Amino acid sequence: MDTIYLYVVLGAVVAGFVQGLSGFGFGLVSMALWAWVLDPRLAAVLAVFGGMTGQIVGALSLRRGFDWRLLVPYVLGGLAGIPLGVMLLPMLDVNMFKAALGCLLIVWCPIMIFARQLPKITFGGNIANTVVGLGGGIMGGLGGFSGVLPTLWCTLRYSNRDTQRAIIQNFNLSMLSLTMLSYIVSGMVTRPMLPMFLLVVPAILIPSFIGTRVYAGFSPERFRLVVLMLLTISGLALLASAVPQLVAA
Repeated sequence: MDTIYLYVVLGAVVAGFVQGLSGFGFGLVSMALWAWVLDPRLAAVLAVFGGMTGQIVGALSLRRGFDWRLLVPYVLGGLAGIPLGVMLLPMLDVNMFKAALGCLLIVWCPIMIFARQLPKITFGGNIANTVVGLGGGIMGGLGGFSGVLPTLWCTLRYSNRDTQRAIIQNFNLSMLSLTMLSYIVSGMVTRPMLPMFLLVVPAILIPSFIGTRVYAGFSPERFRLVVLMLLTISGLALLASAVPQLVAA
């Protein structure tokens, strides 16, 4: 099998399990591998498609009730943000994309490691939730990163783990579905990409299901710590590979 296909499968397997376990992170985990070998547009489309598929598995596997009123502000903000992200994506070049992703990983992941020790946020109400949803929508349009800001926000805002999971999972599913539709309508999804989709689907399904089962019966904190540390290292590696090229240009 071609090396590129191996990277695609490996990225989908690892990211599918992480997303099934935590309810977020497919785009970040998969991009940590795919950004090395795939064109940014292809990587973005696969990340959105894979994340959407994994979220469907998670939604079917974990049906824990929650208050829809908590989700609506995030989704409304996300609806406004997705077109902006889709518009920005074609403007990114490979090295700028890798540098941006590297910065995102080395800033966001350490924050998430220490988030449990930070004070809970009690201000802002639905307006703040909508703004966070807007940021999530923009990042979702850029490549399936819709869960980054809402995950950090919900970690700091809600004490109940299941409430956080329900908001993040359902927001991500909504945003990834809409982003995928936007990619199709805008022509970003092309026929040569279809074989990659066929690789990603089976590579995601079983790891995602296993991840949801682990979540249901085991606290993910230690695994979450390891994943975030590895992603931080991946971000540093991406920056190390991209910055010299950007400086030379």
